[in-house]
Amino acid sequence: MLKFILPVALLVALCAGDSFAQQKKKEEAPAEPPPVVEEKPAPYDSKIMRLAEILGSVHYLRNLCNGGESEWRQMMESLLAEETKGEPQRAARFTAAFNRGYRSFAATYVKCTPQAIAAEEKYRAEGATLATEITARFGN
Repeated sequence: MLKFILPVALLVALCAGDSFAQQKKKEEAPAEPPPVVEEKPAPYDSKIMRLAEILGSVHYLRNLCNGGESEWRQMMESLLAEETKGEPQRAARFTAAFNRGYRSFAATYVKCTPQAIAAEEKYRAEGATLATEITARFGN
């Protein structure tokens, strides 16, 4: 009988050990991350996306032709602070639009030319029009 009990006792001990180990693994497993809150785009997001791209373009062109201006980047930072509080994915999309505008002109112009000046003026005018439209239709 001892020959039978010893293997059974070892088997029970091993099973209990495995069960305990599994239970411990469950306890040590990190808690599930909180559910991701779906960010709902505002009805004017496409216009703000375009405005962010324009700010990036103008920022590059103004620095290229006038040097050392940070006004346009500061406008973008203000836009992000006001529009994307607690919405990191939305902020990332707006930042990407700003960077896209910046890089598109950085790839085209390496020195200030009459065409760069004309593009900057055109984009500034478009940005002013967009800002006015967004404010008139949606804003305060």
